[in-house]
Amino acid sequence: MEEDQSSNAKRKAALAAGPAGGFLKKLGVLLVKTASWFAASAYVAWSFGALHYDLEAFRGVISSVFVVSVLCSALLLRGAWRKLAVIFMPCSAVLAWWCSLMPRNDRAWQPDVAELPWAEIHGDEVTLHKVRHFTYRSATDFTPKWETRTVRLSQLCGVDLFINYWGSPWMAHPIVSFQFADAPPVCFSIETRKETGESYSAIGGFYRQFELYYVVAEESDVVRLRAAVREGETSYLYRTRMPPERARERFMEYVRSINSLRESPRWYHALATNCTTAIRGQHPAGRRLPWDWRMIVNGRADELLYEQGLVVTDGLPFNELRRRALINDAAAKAGLSPGFSEEIRHGRPGFQDASARLPPASSGR
Repeated sequence: MEEDQSSNAKRKAALAAGPAGGFLKKLGVLLVKTASWFAASAYVAWSFGALHYDLEAFRGVISSVFVVSVLCSALLLRGAWRKLAVIFMPCSAVLAWWCSLMPRNDRAWQPDVAELPWAEIHGDEVTLHKVRHFTYRSATDFTPKWETRTVRLSQLCGVDLFINYWGSPWMAHPIVSFQFADAPPVCFSIETRKETGESYSAIGGFYRQFELYYVVAEESDVVRLRAAVREGETSYLYRTRMPPERARERFMEYVRSINSLRESPRWYHALATNCTTAIRGQHPAGRRLPWDWRMIVNGRADELLYEQGLVVTDGLPFNELRRRALINDAAAKAGLSPGFSEEIRHGRPGFQDASARLPPASSGR
């Protein structure tokens, strides 16, 4: 019996060492090498981007020299594992440097993000400091004005959502507007905090190029800017079904976020901490919506909210609701009117009983 088992084991070993076994071994080695070279290529590309977008000076020269040096060194060495080592080691040094970069609040900021909003909480009252209320003649010609607003949580009665498109129909920017029974709306828009002379870069947003910034503003500022002042942008307005008690929770999440950023700045990230994912990240873990691909491809976020029953529809199919939610013409017509918020809501689904009771825009302090 033992001899039979020994013979079977030898036959299996012989088969494994035969043509089929040799092929599988070679295939395994090939797959490992292919995966290693793919990872190495991605590591070099990432390192190039980190140097190119996050270095303070000579970024173009240094990033190019880095890539050329690493690739030339790999080509001159013999042996696949030595080549991989000469790639991974300097790239790991870049990663260590990149992880050491810290966000700051004391840079030379562009005027529209020059002030950092913060809030004081006194029982039912929340005082918001550095509320933006600019007057725009064009996207680059404006009169800056920063206000202090005090609102009462007991008067917070609902939440409206603006969704803005600036190019691709697949990507959008949400603006959350909190409605008060006795005060004008307060908007929150999660954006990048750009320095003087800096412009937004979609690729740079995956690195540490921008600090995270929360715009706290009047609707006549942040909504009018996107719907009526900037060219080539479209904006839609939806009324959510959020009850007042949940609206107060959401409002306080924003308040805690702006106070946290004032004390501890954070990096913006185009995927993990952007204008949409940062909103979800504020919510307690047990109350977050399940992940959906439209949270990343957020140009379809309104469709997601419609399917989840989170917006007022007035019984309309989604395409008709969306068509009637477009506010560009109304925003342009309202202009600098004190009744801007009321005028952009007039006659829209979900707002028939709401627009008339909106207080006029605040003059601030």
